[in-house]
Amino acid sequence: MATVDIGVFIPIGNNGWLISTTSPQYMPSFELNKQIVQKAEAYGFDFALSMIKLRGFGGKSEFWDHNLESFTLMSALAAVTSKIKLFASAAILTLPPPIVARMATTIDSVAPGRFGINIVTGWQSAEYAQMGLWPGDEYFGYRYDYATEYVQVMKDLWQDGVSNFKGKHFQMDDCKLSPRPEGGVKVIAAGQSGRGVEFASQYADYNFTLGAGINTPTAYSQSTSRLVDAVAQTGRDVGSYVLFTIIADETDEAAQAKWKLYNDGIDADALAWMKSQSSKDTKADANATATKLGLPEGAVNLNMGTLIGSYESVARMLDEVAGVPGTKGIMLVFDDFLKGIDAFGQKIQPLMKSRQGKV
Repeated sequence: MATVDIGVFIPIGNNGWLISTTSPQYMPSFELNKQIVQKAEAYGFDFALSMIKLRGFGGKSEFWDHNLESFTLMSALAAVTSKIKLFASAAILTLPPPIVARMATTIDSVAPGRFGINIVTGWQSAEYAQMGLWPGDEYFGYRYDYATEYVQVMKDLWQDGVSNFKGKHFQMDDCKLSPRPEGGVKVIAAGQSGRGVEFASQYADYNFTLGAGINTPTAYSQSTSRLVDAVAQTGRDVGSYVLFTIIADETDEAAQAKWKLYNDGIDADALAWMKSQSSKDTKADANATATKLGLPEGAVNLNMGTLIGSYESVARMLDEVAGVPGTKGIMLVFDDFLKGIDAFGQKIQPLMKSRQGKV
């Protein structure tokens, strides 16, 4: 079996990815995320990624109302790690591309060859409207054109140290960057729609893909196959990093009991806010992230794919994920991150055929 990268989607926002009052409740902090990433590195994880979220969903759980900032957090984590790759998320409506390119170069100086950027085009208008940065809902229709120019400016600067790019959204005039990154800066996209996958195939090194369903490890394969088809046209090497929630315990029954507990405490008010925001992109196709977030069946964890079961069951399902063509990595979230990382490193990963030779 082919090997696969493993990463962790660290909890930069409160309560991780469970919109519930009966799941573990905690605030984000550098100390928590340092412990998580250092544990991940010790267990041979390949990468850690942090999101950027600028406004939460409210509700009784105050879901994502409390968030750290992605680049400054990852810069700090770069200084206390030595091997694991680190990806920060750039909300591209908030910062000019030359500034983000320089920030990335600075972190590359801390962790040469270990830093990359996740491009966030934005789906929740309230995050940006609160700061006067939302360009209007017509942005949904051209956000990947905007992202294309954004990434091109950064790539010009990283490669040549200068950009004179002239586009619709950005115009550079002898824009300089020095020093340039020594190890190269990888780019992650998060395109699920047709236009998003096209963007990823042209400009990204990886595409962030949502897993699908509960204990259906290969149900996301259509998303990855669309990326495989797209990169066949561009001739570039781009693979999927697919996201799953892991709910594991000694037995399948114990893991299912946890899942039921979290669903029993689902925060309806926070979910209503998420639904109202995700529905604003009226041009989103059935594969778009905003569309999938609003689906009801797995709303407690934002409708990401979920693997629930014993350590043996989860290991087997993760191997199935690894076997989907086009999958380069699996990014994991846990109900309790510190306990979950330990359980994965000690009880799940050793059973995975797709990790043999990687750790």
